[in-house]
Amino acid sequence: MEPITPKTRQYNTLCAQLESLLAGERDTVANLANAAAVLYHGLPELNWAGFYLVKEGELVLGPFQGRVACVRIPFDRGVCGAAVREDRVQRVADVHAFPGHIACDCASSSEIVLPLHDGEQVAAVLDMDSPHLNRFDGEDQAGLERCARIIERACDWLRP
Repeated sequence: MEPITPKTRQYNTLCAQLESLLAGERDTVANLANAAAVLYHGLPELNWAGFYLVKEGELVLGPFQGRVACVRIPFDRGVCGAAVREDRVQRVADVHAFPGHIACDCASSSEIVLPLHDGEQVAAVLDMDSPHLNRFDGEDQAGLERCARIIERACDWLRP
């Protein structure tokens, strides 16, 4: 059995908080708002944590915590667009080196974006930014993937 690292313990706590907070509530906006607050205040070294919803062929800003954000993101641009296009997690150590990066906030240096699904379709993305290079590692990705599954199951996804 592998030892539980402090970061794994932290994600266990966040997942337990999300499970408890989202239990019995199906409203997508309410759940995403609370999830953004849990993640933003529960993880260090972030300047943004939130969601973009898939609407009419693009990503539209949803509930978030942190600095200002872009309102609309086409699927063919940025880290969030790549997460939808490729339907896979995008973990970027240096966003300034990412082709097509959209600088919604010039203070962001690294980013992780996770697709959230309604059945087989991407319904939204969970986007987290940090002012520090290489903020997100494999442990963060695994922990955030667990959080993402909890959020997916809790939402009655909005339709465009």
